[in-house]
Amino acid sequence: MPPTTRRLTAGPRTGAAGLPPIGAHIQIKGGLATGGLPYADAVAAGAVQVFVGNPRGWKLTAGDPKQDALFTAGCAERGVPSFIHTPFLVNVGSPTEATVEQSIRSIAHNLARAAQLGCRGVVVHAGSAVGEDRYETALRQLHERLLPILDDLPDDAPRLLIEPTAGGGKALAATVEELGPYFQALEFHPLVGVCFDTCHAWAAGHDLAVPGGMTATLDALQATVGAGRLGLVHANDSLDECGSKRDRHATIGEGSIGGGAYGTGPFAELLTHPSMAGVPVVVETPSELDGSPSAGHRRDIALLCALRDDSAAAA
Repeated sequence: MPPTTRRLTAGPRTGAAGLPPIGAHIQIKGGLATGGLPYADAVAAGAVQVFVGNPRGWKLTAGDPKQDALFTAGCAERGVPSFIHTPFLVNVGSPTEATVEQSIRSIAHNLARAAQLGCRGVVVHAGSAVGEDRYETALRQLHERLLPILDDLPDDAPRLLIEPTAGGGKALAATVEELGPYFQALEFHPLVGVCFDTCHAWAAGHDLAVPGGMTATLDALQATVGAGRLGLVHANDSLDECGSKRDRHATIGEGSIGGGAYGTGPFAELLTHPSMAGVPVVVETPSELDGSPSAGHRRDIALLCALRDDSAAAA
């Protein structure tokens, strides 16, 4: 278990008890509300994740107050928890000062936008040290540059959810065990949680495709960072083999995680693990199917809901 620190006295925030709500990273063409809410309805999303800017750029956008209000109200009316994903360029561990500065600004901006929109959390990739022998330096940058941002947040702010990566390029955290030093660098701040991506974990070397593999991985995650830290799951199958360090998503049950001899068993294990009580799940799988831009997500959400409900009924 992680060491007790001054920040753990209040305890990490935990999700509500109950079955995991299941949804998708939604398309928002036309606006957060105008595009996003109809898409969420079309795929029967029980949770949503969005970008609030260009996912491959640094530009910070203020948002449209009308769209923001409609999106927040629409999610509340549907009982759908929402999350923001930061741009892919964000890397606080970078050796390039300009990248670190822009990363910190982007994280702070996305946390502010999440508070405006009533989101539960903001997902950020764990990042990379990039160069050789920079691991300790990169962790020190997390402590010196990111921790002050967290300290300035109110206690009820959305959580910053660290997403372990697929493992390439001097990753700061790819396996769940590698989250230990990462959380230590952030002093186990109560507003820090985890976004667990099944494709990333598989690519990093966790064998999820064998009976008990997903359970063991989630057990290790909780042992590393503590109970209540899991805030969101990205449920994605993979096009590649275990340990490939390649992040290529596949439709649930048609990839190397859920398409083998154990079938969709790994995802059933995911949805019934004790740490998953009330923790939202979103798919980032191919959205298009049979010419429909949303049918792929609708299919994967329905499959995961069936696995969840069947497992709950059998328990």
